[in-house]
Amino acid sequence: MTDPRSFGAQLDRLRRLATPVSLEAVQQAVTERRPLPPRSVLVTFDDADRSVLTHALPALNDRGIPAAAFVISELIGTERPFWWHEADFLARHGGRARSLDCPHPSQLLRRLKAMPDPDRRRSLHELRVSADRRPPGQEQLTPADLLALRDGGVAIGNHTQGHPCLGRCDDDTVRAEITGAHEALTHWLGEPPAAFAYPDGGHDPRAEAVLQELGYRLGFLSDHRLGPRLPHHPLQISRLQVDSTTSTRRFDTILSGLEPAYRRWRGHAVA
Repeated sequence: MTDPRSFGAQLDRLRRLATPVSLEAVQQAVTERRPLPPRSVLVTFDDADRSVLTHALPALNDRGIPAAAFVISELIGTERPFWWHEADFLARHGGRARSLDCPHPSQLLRRLKAMPDPDRRRSLHELRVSADRRPPGQEQLTPADLLALRDGGVAIGNHTQGHPCLGRCDDDTVRAEITGAHEALTHWLGEPPAAFAYPDGGHDPRAEAVLQELGYRLGFLSDHRLGPRLPHHPLQISRLQVDSTTSTRRFDTILSGLEPAYRRWRGHAVA
Protein backbone atom coordinates (compact mmCIF):
# COMPACT_ATOMS: atom_id res chain seq x y z
CA MET A 1 0.00 0.00 0.00
CA THR A 2 1.58 3.26 -1.12
CA ASP A 3 -1.01 5.81 0.05
CA PRO A 4 -2.90 5.06 3.31
CA ARG A 5 -4.98 8.26 3.03
CA SER A 6 -6.20 7.31 -0.45
CA PHE A 7 -6.94 3.79 0.78
CA GLY A 8 -9.09 5.16 3.59
CA ALA A 9 -11.02 7.33 1.12
CA GLN A 10 -11.61 4.28 -1.06
CA LEU A 11 -12.98 2.35 1.92
CA ASP A 12 -15.32 5.23 2.76
CA ARG A 13 -16.57 5.29 -0.83
CA LEU A 14 -16.95 1.52 -0.78
CA ARG A 15 -19.20 1.72 2.26
CA ARG A 16 -21.40 4.29 0.52
CA LEU A 17 -21.67 2.45 -2.78
CA ALA A 18 -21.55 -1.23 -1.78
CA THR A 19 -21.97 -3.78 1.01
CA PRO A 20 -18.65 -5.07 2.37
CA VAL A 21 -18.74 -8.80 3.18
CA SER A 22 -16.30 -11.27 4.69
CA LEU A 23 -14.58 -14.26 3.15
CA GLU A 24 -16.68 -16.43 5.45
CA ALA A 25 -19.86 -14.87 4.05
CA VAL A 26 -18.77 -15.66 0.49
CA GLN A 27 -17.96 -19.22 1.50
CA GLN A 28 -21.34 -19.57 3.21
CA ALA A 29 -23.15 -18.25 0.14
CA VAL A 30 -21.37 -20.80 -2.05
CA THR A 31 -22.03 -23.66 0.38
CA GLU A 32 -25.72 -22.86 0.90
CA ARG A 33 -26.31 -21.71 -2.69
CA ARG A 34 -27.78 -18.45 -1.43
CA PRO A 35 -26.79 -15.23 -3.24
CA LEU A 36 -24.97 -12.53 -1.36
CA PRO A 37 -26.75 -9.20 -0.74
CA PRO A 38 -26.91 -6.78 -3.69
CA ARG A 39 -23.65 -4.91 -4.41
CA SER A 40 -21.63 -7.14 -2.08
CA VAL A 41 -17.87 -6.56 -2.15
CA LEU A 42 -15.06 -8.56 -0.54
CA VAL A 43 -11.85 -6.57 -0.04
CA THR A 44 -8.78 -8.68 -0.84
CA PHE A 45 -5.01 -8.12 -0.81
CA ASP A 46 -2.69 -10.19 -3.00
CA ASP A 47 0.96 -10.72 -1.95
CA ALA A 48 0.19 -9.02 1.38
CA ASP A 49 3.23 -6.99 2.35
CA ARG A 50 3.60 -5.63 5.86
CA SER A 51 1.53 -2.52 5.13
CA VAL A 52 -1.58 -4.71 5.25
CA LEU A 53 -0.94 -5.05 8.99
CA THR A 54 0.42 -1.58 9.74
CA HIS A 55 -1.86 0.55 7.53
CA ALA A 56 -4.75 -1.44 6.07
CA LEU A 57 -5.85 -3.26 9.23
CA PRO A 58 -6.42 -0.10 11.33
CA ALA A 59 -8.33 1.54 8.46
CA LEU A 60 -10.48 -1.55 7.99
CA ASN A 61 -11.18 -1.88 11.71
CA ASP A 62 -12.11 1.79 12.02
CA ARG A 63 -14.84 1.22 9.42
CA GLY A 64 -15.87 -2.30 10.40
CA ILE A 65 -14.88 -3.74 7.02
CA PRO A 66 -13.63 -7.35 6.81
CA ALA A 67 -11.06 -8.47 4.24
CA ALA A 68 -8.84 -11.32 3.07
CA ALA A 69 -5.08 -11.38 2.47
CA PHE A 70 -3.39 -13.92 0.21
CA VAL A 71 0.22 -14.49 1.24
CA ILE A 72 3.36 -15.88 -0.37
CA SER A 73 4.48 -18.44 2.18
CA GLU A 74 8.23 -18.51 1.53
CA LEU A 75 8.48 -14.79 2.32
CA ILE A 76 6.79 -15.02 5.71
CA GLY A 77 9.24 -14.18 8.51
CA THR A 78 11.93 -12.94 6.10
CA GLU A 79 13.26 -9.64 4.77
CA ARG A 80 13.30 -10.79 1.17
CA PRO A 81 11.75 -8.50 -1.47
CA PHE A 82 9.13 -9.75 -3.88
CA TRP A 83 10.95 -11.40 -6.77
CA TRP A 84 9.63 -8.89 -9.34
CA HIS A 85 10.89 -5.97 -7.25
CA GLU A 86 14.23 -7.71 -6.84
CA ALA A 87 14.56 -8.38 -10.58
CA ASP A 88 13.82 -4.74 -11.43
CA PHE A 89 16.38 -3.49 -8.91
CA LEU A 90 19.07 -5.91 -10.11
CA ALA A 91 18.53 -5.00 -13.76
CA ARG A 92 18.84 -1.31 -12.94
CA HIS A 93 22.12 -2.00 -11.14
CA GLY A 94 24.00 -3.86 -13.83
CA GLY A 95 22.34 -7.27 -13.59
CA ARG A 96 22.29 -9.31 -16.78
CA ALA A 97 20.95 -12.71 -17.80
CA ARG A 98 21.54 -14.65 -20.99
CA SER A 99 17.82 -15.14 -21.66
CA LEU A 100 16.93 -11.50 -21.05
CA ASP A 101 17.80 -9.35 -24.01
CA CYS A 102 15.75 -6.33 -22.96
CA PRO A 103 16.49 -2.90 -24.38
CA HIS A 104 15.18 -1.38 -21.14
CA PRO A 105 14.67 -2.72 -17.59
CA SER A 106 11.00 -1.71 -17.75
CA GLN A 107 10.41 -4.66 -20.12
CA LEU A 108 12.09 -7.13 -17.82
CA LEU A 109 9.08 -8.28 -15.81
CA ARG A 110 7.01 -9.11 -18.87
CA ARG A 111 9.84 -11.20 -20.25
CA LEU A 112 10.40 -13.03 -16.97
CA LYS A 113 6.70 -13.85 -16.57
CA ALA A 114 6.59 -15.27 -20.10
CA MET A 115 9.44 -17.72 -19.43
CA PRO A 116 9.06 -21.34 -18.37
CA ASP A 117 9.53 -21.33 -14.61
CA PRO A 118 12.99 -23.01 -14.58
CA ASP A 119 14.23 -20.34 -17.00
CA ARG A 120 12.76 -17.59 -14.82
CA ARG A 121 14.53 -18.92 -11.74
CA ARG A 122 17.82 -19.34 -13.62
CA SER A 123 17.59 -15.80 -15.01
CA LEU A 124 16.95 -14.42 -11.53
CA HIS A 125 20.06 -16.22 -10.29
CA GLU A 126 22.13 -14.74 -13.10
CA LEU A 127 20.81 -11.25 -12.29
CA ARG A 128 21.82 -11.71 -8.66
CA VAL A 129 25.32 -12.85 -9.56
CA SER A 130 26.02 -10.13 -12.10
CA ALA A 131 24.44 -7.06 -10.45
CA ASP A 132 26.62 -4.39 -8.85
CA ARG A 133 24.41 -4.15 -5.75
CA ARG A 134 22.10 -6.31 -3.72
CA PRO A 135 18.53 -5.03 -3.31
CA PRO A 136 17.55 -3.59 0.06
CA GLY A 137 15.65 -5.87 2.39
CA GLN A 138 11.88 -5.68 2.69
CA GLU A 139 10.42 -6.62 6.06
CA GLN A 140 7.69 -9.18 5.48
CA LEU A 141 4.84 -10.41 7.64
CA THR A 142 5.67 -12.94 10.35
CA PRO A 143 3.61 -15.96 11.48
CA ALA A 144 2.52 -13.90 14.50
CA ASP A 145 1.40 -11.11 12.16
CA LEU A 146 -0.78 -13.58 10.26
CA LEU A 147 -2.55 -14.45 13.50
CA ALA A 148 -2.97 -10.75 14.32
CA LEU A 149 -4.52 -10.12 10.92
CA ARG A 150 -6.88 -13.06 11.26
CA ASP A 151 -7.90 -11.97 14.75
CA GLY A 152 -8.52 -8.48 13.36
CA GLY A 153 -10.96 -9.67 10.71
CA VAL A 154 -8.59 -10.26 7.77
CA ALA A 155 -8.81 -13.89 6.65
CA ILE A 156 -5.54 -15.46 5.44
CA GLY A 157 -5.41 -17.32 2.14
CA ASN A 158 -2.90 -19.22 0.02
CA HIS A 159 -1.01 -17.42 -2.77
CA THR A 160 1.57 -20.22 -3.39
CA GLN A 161 5.07 -20.58 -2.00
CA GLY A 162 6.94 -18.27 -4.35
CA HIS A 163 4.41 -16.60 -6.68
CA PRO A 164 5.39 -18.20 -9.99
CA CYS A 165 3.26 -17.90 -13.10
CA LEU A 166 1.54 -21.27 -12.75
CA GLY A 167 0.86 -21.51 -16.48
CA ARG A 168 4.64 -21.58 -17.02
CA CYS A 169 5.24 -24.34 -14.45
CA ASP A 170 5.30 -28.11 -14.92
CA ASP A 171 2.75 -30.27 -13.11
CA ASP A 172 5.05 -31.12 -10.19
CA THR A 173 5.89 -27.46 -9.58
CA VAL A 174 2.22 -26.44 -9.63
CA ARG A 175 1.47 -29.07 -6.99
CA ALA A 176 4.52 -28.22 -4.87
CA GLU A 177 3.81 -24.47 -4.94
CA ILE A 178 0.26 -24.94 -3.67
CA THR A 179 0.76 -27.79 -1.21
CA GLY A 180 3.93 -26.29 0.27
CA ALA A 181 2.14 -23.03 1.05
CA HIS A 182 -0.90 -24.94 2.28
CA GLU A 183 1.17 -26.93 4.78
CA ALA A 184 3.02 -23.84 6.03
CA LEU A 185 -0.17 -21.83 6.52
CA THR A 186 -1.89 -24.74 8.26
CA HIS A 187 1.05 -24.93 10.67
CA TRP A 188 1.10 -21.19 11.40
CA LEU A 189 -2.65 -20.67 11.63
CA GLY A 190 -3.59 -23.92 13.35
CA GLU A 191 -6.16 -24.59 10.63
CA PRO A 192 -6.01 -25.11 6.85
CA PRO A 193 -6.71 -22.12 4.62
CA ALA A 194 -9.93 -22.38 2.64
CA ALA A 195 -9.23 -19.78 -0.07
CA PHE A 196 -6.63 -19.40 -2.81
CA ALA A 197 -5.69 -16.56 -5.16
CA TYR A 198 -4.01 -17.51 -8.44
CA PRO A 199 -0.67 -15.70 -8.89
CA ASP A 200 -1.09 -12.96 -11.50
CA GLY A 201 -4.79 -13.74 -11.44
CA GLY A 202 -4.90 -16.31 -14.23
CA HIS A 203 -6.78 -19.59 -13.85
CA ASP A 204 -4.88 -22.86 -14.18
CA PRO A 205 -6.88 -26.13 -14.38
CA ARG A 206 -4.05 -28.15 -12.80
CA ALA A 207 -4.01 -25.78 -9.86
CA GLU A 208 -7.77 -26.07 -9.51
CA ALA A 209 -7.48 -29.86 -9.36
CA VAL A 210 -4.94 -29.60 -6.52
CA LEU A 211 -7.16 -27.13 -4.69
CA GLN A 212 -10.08 -29.54 -4.91
CA GLU A 213 -7.93 -32.34 -3.47
CA LEU A 214 -6.92 -30.12 -0.54
CA GLY A 215 -10.50 -29.10 0.21
CA TYR A 216 -10.37 -25.45 -0.84
CA ARG A 217 -13.76 -23.76 -0.97
CA LEU A 218 -12.86 -20.59 -2.88
CA GLY A 219 -10.41 -19.61 -5.61
CA PHE A 220 -9.96 -16.06 -6.87
CA LEU A 221 -8.92 -14.71 -10.28
CA SER A 222 -7.91 -11.15 -11.20
CA ASP A 223 -9.82 -10.79 -14.46
CA HIS A 224 -11.24 -7.27 -13.92
CA ARG A 225 -14.79 -8.64 -14.08
CA LEU A 226 -17.69 -8.02 -11.73
CA GLY A 227 -18.79 -11.42 -10.50
CA PRO A 228 -22.37 -12.53 -9.80
CA ARG A 229 -23.84 -12.45 -6.28
CA LEU A 230 -23.54 -16.24 -6.25
CA PRO A 231 -20.31 -17.36 -7.98
CA HIS A 232 -20.87 -19.87 -10.78
CA HIS A 233 -17.50 -21.57 -10.16
CA PRO A 234 -16.31 -21.34 -6.52
CA LEU A 235 -12.68 -21.91 -7.55
CA GLN A 236 -12.87 -19.34 -10.36
CA ILE A 237 -14.30 -16.22 -8.72
CA SER A 238 -13.83 -12.99 -10.66
CA ARG A 239 -12.26 -9.95 -9.02
CA LEU A 240 -11.85 -6.29 -9.78
CA GLN A 241 -8.40 -4.78 -9.30
CA VAL A 242 -7.51 -1.42 -7.76
CA ASP A 243 -4.66 0.00 -5.71
CA SER A 244 -4.25 3.03 -3.49
CA THR A 245 -3.26 5.18 -6.49
CA THR A 246 -6.51 4.50 -8.39
CA SER A 247 -8.39 7.77 -8.96
CA THR A 248 -11.94 8.26 -7.69
CA ARG A 249 -13.38 8.30 -11.21
CA ARG A 250 -11.52 5.14 -12.17
CA PHE A 251 -12.48 3.51 -8.85
CA ASP A 252 -16.17 4.12 -9.61
CA THR A 253 -15.75 2.75 -13.14
CA ILE A 254 -14.12 -0.41 -11.83
CA LEU A 255 -16.70 -0.88 -9.09
CA SER A 256 -19.51 -0.49 -11.64
CA GLY A 257 -18.22 -3.48 -13.60
CA LEU A 258 -17.48 -1.39 -16.70
CA GLU A 259 -13.71 -1.94 -16.54
CA PRO A 260 -13.61 -4.69 -19.24
CA ALA A 261 -15.49 -2.41 -21.66
CA TYR A 262 -13.16 0.48 -20.78
CA ARG A 263 -10.12 -1.72 -21.42
CA ARG A 264 -11.51 -2.85 -24.79
CA TRP A 265 -12.22 0.76 -25.75
CA ARG A 266 -8.78 1.83 -24.63
CA GLY A 267 -7.18 -0.94 -26.68
CA HIS A 268 -9.10 0.08 -29.78
CA ALA A 269 -8.28 3.74 -29.16
CA VAL A 270 -4.56 3.00 -28.89
CA ALA A 271 -4.67 0.80 -31.96
